[in-house]
Parts: sequence; structure tokens; C-alpha cells
Amino acid sequence: MDARAINATLRKGQHLTAQQLAWFAEGLADGAVSDAQAGAFAMAVCLRGLSEEGRVALTLAMRDSGDVLRWDLDAPAIDKHSTGGVGDCVSLVLAPALAACGAYVPMISGRGLGHTGGTLDKMEAIPGLVTGLDEDRFRKVVRETGAAIVSASADIAPADKRLYAIRDVTGTVESLDLITASILSKKLAAGLDGLVLDVKLGTGAFMKTAEEARALAQALVKTANAAGCKTTALITDMSQPLASSLGNALEVDASLRVLTGLDYGPLGELSAELGGALLASAGLAKDAADGKAKIADAIRSGTAAERFGRMVYAMGGPVHFVENWQRFMPEAPVIREIPASEAGVVTAIDGEALGLAVVELGGGRQVESDVVDPAVGLSEVVRLGDRIEKGQPLARVHAARVGQADAAEAAVRAAITLGEKAQDLPPLVHERIVP
Repeated sequence: MDARAINATLRKGQHLTAQQLAWFAEGLADGAVSDAQAGAFAMAVCLRGLSEEGRVALTLAMRDSGDVLRWDLDAPAIDKHSTGGVGDCVSLVLAPALAACGAYVPMISGRGLGHTGGTLDKMEAIPGLVTGLDEDRFRKVVRETGAAIVSASADIAPADKRLYAIRDVTGTVESLDLITASILSKKLAAGLDGLVLDVKLGTGAFMKTAEEARALAQALVKTANAAGCKTTALITDMSQPLASSLGNALEVDASLRVLTGLDYGPLGELSAELGGALLASAGLAKDAADGKAKIADAIRSGTAAERFGRMVYAMGGPVHFVENWQRFMPEAPVIREIPASEAGVVTAIDGEALGLAVVELGGGRQVESDVVDPAVGLSEVVRLGDRIEKGQPLARVHAARVGQADAAEAAVRAAITLGEKAQDLPPLVHERIVP
């Protein structure tokens, strides 16, 4: 086969065969396909699209371009994926809760992307914890604790890793077909029996409209199920941060507050909603409502916190982390409240702007080589519908330097809109997508 012929076929709007897509994915992984040819392929897919069969074939081809894990366990291996938001630390709550409900969770996660935080960066805010486990240790942690949150090895979906980097510099990131294949190739390479997808919608999400979010959720669910993995999706609200904290150590704190019973709120509620759907599809609950109740009980009983502590220790973190996590977490040297300059009701929050403010503080990456400061971020961010008096804090900024705190304060003020009347609050779950 020939990359030029494959790109010509795509450019004409004709369908590619599974064999052609498998050849191209292998060429991405082993270098037989050049960067120029890969860029032309991404642009052709972006402009012409793939058929549903082609989308499935590309996903499987990219999955099979590297190692595909197989599990020999006494219960299903299941996982969750989020399309990205702000204050979204569900994975840290949900993975141990699922393990406490009898599932195994081999969660291969990513780092921060754009204005959204990354699960690996949050986990690595815990002193000593290592997410780059080799396969033997990864399997050992999953077997012994029920869950592990790790980075993908170089041998997991290498075709996707290459194509993603090329998409980033060729302006083809937004292709629905390529987004779907990219997300699922990595998740399916983990050898999952079931998957739930958290597709975000709103100001803090990549998908700003209901139509965009629904199209992505449907593409992901159809493709994953056609590839043999039982998958459902929830379209969830990101018109404000999910937790009231943004930033790696601060989101670990928010997660531990839920796991130890100090808080529940939207973070606990959404964790239970997603976990309930996943337990039901994996056969570990009668239905989604039963699964939701099981997850909530695992959180409130403390069994999920106990699993989290075991996982942290097995991955190199402190042995008694859950019992006294505040003692272990880094703290920024400059902590400042941001008082409201006027009274009013919170009517809008620009989640993307808040996420970018955290990146500017050093809590995310502007280029891949940037070193993340785990201590910086925002906490105690107000929520939609809150009535604020003049001088009452809109949020608390955690910064490394005074100048950074000043810039973050200005960004927070611009991102939060106060009005006279409260608006109708959006639901936490907008829509459920099932096979």
C-alpha cells in the first residue's frame, strides 16, 4: 500500500478499507508514514470525514499499533474518561469508589491540555507518588488495591501519539473522527470490559454547545461498542467548575474532602452518577440507580477512601496519606482572598478563563516542557446562584509570587459575572447516551 494513494482516496471523499487504515496506523507507529503524509491524512479526514465503519477501523488500528493489555481478574476491568473541564477531579474519587464496589480500574490518564487540568498532574502533586509505572508494577497495583491511575507507556497506541502531535501543529484537532479514535484507541488498549464517558458541556469545556457535545458523545459510544467495549456516556455540565478548587494540590484536597466525608456536593454527586452507569453496564449493579447508590455508599462509608490510601502507598506515596493529607500537600507562599467589588448574584462563570488563569499561575503547561507548580491555583470559587455581598470573597488565589497573584485576581474578577436576579441553574447531567 501507499500513503499517497490512501490520502488521494480520502481527498476524493471515498471510503478507506480497514486494511488501508491498519496499514496507515502501522506506518504512523513505525515511521513508514512521513510527517507530511500524516498531516495530509489528518487534514483529509478533517475535511472529508470517515464513515462509521472507517471510524471504528481507525480506532482499532491505532489501538493495535502497540501493546494491548489483557487482564485475568475475578471481576470486570472498567474505567471512565472525561473530555476535560475545570475543577474536574472525578477520577480521584471514582477510581477508588469503583474498586470498593468490587471492580478493577486500570486507569490510563493524561496530563493537562489547554485550560483543563490533567489527572496525572493531580496525582503527582502527592509527594513520592509515581504515575509512570512499568507494566508489571501497574498490574500488581491493580490486583492488590483494585485501582491504579497511571500514564500511558510508549508502547500504548503509538500511532495515536504520533498523529496527535501532528494534529496539534496542523490545526486538525477538532475532527470528530480523529478525536474519537484518539480517545478510544488508548482506552481500548487498556483491555477494558466497560467504559463510561463524561462529555463536558459549557464554558469550561472544549464542547461549548449541546449539539457539539451530543455529536461527540454519540460518536464515542457507537465506536466503542462497535469495537467490543460496553460503553455509555453522560453529557455533564461545565458551565462552572465542578469542584470549588482549581489546581493540582487543591483538587487533591477537594477529592479527599469528598472521600473522607467532609464534603460531597457536585463532585461527589457526579462521581456517583458516572460510577452508577458504569457499574450497571459492567453487571455489578442492577441498574444505574442501584449503581449510583453503591458508589455513594462506598464514599460515605469510608471504604473508597481506604482504597485510595492503599493505591497512593502502592504507587510510592505516603503510607498514612488519607489520615492526614493536608500535612503532606504543598502550599503556595502567596494566598489571597479576592473580594467582590459589588453585591449581586453570580449569574455566569467563564470556566475556560479560570482554567487559563491557573495555567498562568504555573499550574498547567503553555508548552510541553513547562514544569507544573502543584501548589498554585484557585480555591473557594463561588458558584452560580450564590448571592454575594460587597467585600465577600469571590475566590482565594494561591500563587508563587505577588505579581502572579495580581494577574490571577484580575482574571477571576473578569471571569465571574454578578447580576441582580438569579438565573435558572443548569442540571449536573444534561443527557445520557446509551448504545
